[in-house]
Amino acid sequence: MGERLDDVGLAVAAVEAGAAVVREMYGTAVVRHGKVGTDFATDADLAAERAILGVIEGARPGDAFVGEEYGARGESTRRWLVDPLCGTLNFAARTPLFSVNVALQVDGETAVAAVADPSSGEIFWTDGQAAWVRHHGADAPAQHHGADLPTQHHGADLPLHPSAESRLVDVNLDPISDGGFLGSRLLTDEVFRKTFAQRVLSTTLAVAWVAAGRRTAYVTDGNLRDSVHFTAGLALCQAAGCIVTDLRGNPLHSGNGVIAAADTETHAALLEIITRHLPAS
Repeated sequence: MGERLDDVGLAVAAVEAGAAVVREMYGTAVVRHGKVGTDFATDADLAAERAILGVIEGARPGDAFVGEEYGARGESTRRWLVDPLCGTLNFAARTPLFSVNVALQVDGETAVAAVADPSSGEIFWTDGQAAWVRHHGADAPAQHHGADLPTQHHGADLPLHPSAESRLVDVNLDPISDGGFLGSRLLTDEVFRKTFAQRVLSTTLAVAWVAAGRRTAYVTDGNLRDSVHFTAGLALCQAAGCIVTDLRGNPLHSGNGVIAAADTETHAALLEIITRHLPAS
């Protein structure tokens, strides 16, 4: 029997299993399973979630699980949040911008997380203390314990470093807030358009890219607490040292939405712009 994976290793193994399914099915004729409006799942979503669940259940049979497609199962202080294919619309349109997201919550707090990009083969992961990126084919993470984590992991793991250099800000255009849709207003804001270059990927892969320095910031409205879509990416951002707050600059999840910014200057600039579009508190 192989060595028992720690939680970081298990999160990485889980997203690897999901990403392998997504890669294999990408570009094939997949069946669509309708949800609401233009939202749907494909056979790839379902198969990837089953693969992820198999990995987690095989290693941690007592843990709880919340999946985007198959819902919740089990009760435990340890709960895995899984989005097996974030960016299904892109996937179905044969546009290689999507991700596989897995996060472990322990007593309601995110302990470890991993985000896989099936197209590039990259895996972004965090143990809650630091954030790293691995390129396809690298060895699994070494066993580690918080402060003992080396400044550069073995294999192809490299630390994530946020950067505002690109000036690219991704804005979520899925209206998930009851307080008015921020995305459409933000993209027509004159100051925003003069300050930042706007991008809309339609996948939370862009959140991981903020942690990796490939995006200056990510903005969305909505209540994202315990979200299978956002929890893993936000954990990466926090561990990498990004500024992550709600839309009013308060601690994450204390109010509506998220600003995840590479640095304090970017966060302050976005907060000033966004505040003009929020209802009076």
